[in-house]
Amino acid sequence: MALDIKGLKRVFKLKKGNTTLTLDDPDSRMTLTEAMDFYSMTYPELTTATVHGPEFEEDRVVYEFKTTIGTKG
Repeated sequence: MALDIKGLKRVFKLKKGNTTLTLDDPDSRMTLTEAMDFYSMTYPELTTATVHGPEFEEDRVVYEFKTTIGTKG
């Protein structure tokens, strides 16, 4: 019996309003902060966000970008 080793795919989630976007990993060699900086060019609210996770869903490692813009308290 052969052993098949698979790596887990890394994805990022970003909540925008009532929608949750799932963003693919731009480069698996990037750190979490570098990936967030990469996506901040498209989603400027990520400049003040933090990374939470990981959570494991099926064959993916999921990190969530949580923004602080627009929240009180």
